[in-house]
Amino acid sequence: MMGLPAQVAARYRHSEPVFGGVVPELLRDVLLQMAKENERDLRELRDETGCFKETQIVEFVFLLSEKWSLPEFARYQAIEIFERFMLTLTQEFSFPTGAEEEESNCVSVRQRMVDTCVLRLVSCVQLASKLSFHYSIVSNTVVLKFLQTVGFSCTTEDLLASELDILKALHFQINVPTPLAYIEMLLEVLGYNGCLLPMEQMHAMCRHLLALTYLLRVSIYSTLLKASIENTSPNKLQLAQFAAVKEDLMLLAVGVIGASAFLLHAEDWNQVAENLSDTTGISMQSIVEMVDAILKHSVDHVVDDG
Repeated sequence: MMGLPAQVAARYRHSEPVFGGVVPELLRDVLLQMAKENERDLRELRDETGCFKETQIVEFVFLLSEKWSLPEFARYQAIEIFERFMLTLTQEFSFPTGAEEEESNCVSVRQRMVDTCVLRLVSCVQLASKLSFHYSIVSNTVVLKFLQTVGFSCTTEDLLASELDILKALHFQINVPTPLAYIEMLLEVLGYNGCLLPMEQMHAMCRHLLALTYLLRVSIYSTLLKASIENTSPNKLQLAQFAAVKEDLMLLAVGVIGASAFLLHAEDWNQVAENLSDTTGISMQSIVEMVDAILKHSVDHVVDDG
């Protein structure tokens, strides 16, 4: 007999993924599709990509998602939705107009972006909640109450208009890829390939390290950039080329899994890294550099050589 709604909600809210239940053919097809989507997104990067994943934004989304008891993947979807939406707004800066008119337009757009930033962020979290199970959908009443507590006076119509603006700007395509999905898929592949590490334990560590990587994004990728170019002062061209590295979800997933394996089972780390390299085509050197950057900034800048 099915339990009460609250009991059912709690059961699903705290459930973990079950590894080992996907057939090999489906694993291969899904992983291939995810790799194609990742490559497509990297080809379509804009100069401003990544600008809206600042630490304050990430912290805000994480805390709000926790406050509203959202599934973990929702926080990453909210960040990705917000980033993509804000990038559509920056396109308004590039319209060819006269110098004075262009400057006036830029100031106007910037001011609108600042004025509505909190509302847009909250709307992105609310939209992400609607991509989950019905129990975790954040209601307008809850959102309005929160906005009032932080000093924003909004109506239900304002919320609906904000959601619609985001949906229209993104052509209603808000079920965007997240690094957590890549991590869980690669863990499934590792298990299928004979990796004997406890996947539930690995998954828990990956979740912690992924959150830290988002919060410490600037420091981690700065370390990775300097390691990859073997120079502490990158030039503009190197910075531009590195943009694709910062947005590579497959590389991020591989790095988080590799770092988790090192922390939990250092003696098996090399085997895990080789398996990940064979699966994704990412070189061992790139994996080592990514893992090293994550570990340096997530465990008090100290890597246990043992």
